[in-house]
Amino acid sequence: MSKRDELIVKYAADLKEKCSVTPNMDLLTKVTIGCGPSIYNADSSTVAGSQQSELDTVKNNFLIKKLGLVDGANLDAGIDAVMEKYGRSNKNKYRAVIYYLLAVHFKKESVYN
Repeated sequence: MSKRDELIVKYAADLKEKCSVTPNMDLLTKVTIGCGPSIYNADSSTVAGSQQSELDTVKNNFLIKKLGLVDGANLDAGIDAVMEKYGRSNKNKYRAVIYYLLAVHFKKESVYN
C-alpha cells in the first residue's frame, strides 16, 4: 500500500469516527490527490482551525480558486460549519478531510469529476 493510500484510509477513518460521515471513497481519493504534496508534510497536512490566517487560506485557495465559489459570508459560515462538524477540540484536522467536507457542504463534488 502506498503512502497516499495509507493516508486516504486514515482520512476515511477520521470522517467516520470524528464527523459521523460515510465517505465517498472515490471523491475522497480525488480530493486527497488534489491536495498534492502537502499531505506528506506534518505542518501543511493539517489546518489550524483557530488561526484566522489558515481559514483565510482555505477560503481563498480552495473555496474560491478550486471550487469557483464567490467570496461572501456564506463561505465563512461553511468553513465554520465544517470546523464544528470535525470538532473544534480535535487537534489534528486533516486538510484533505476538511476539503472533502467543504466540497460536499457546498455541493461542488462535480469539480472532481
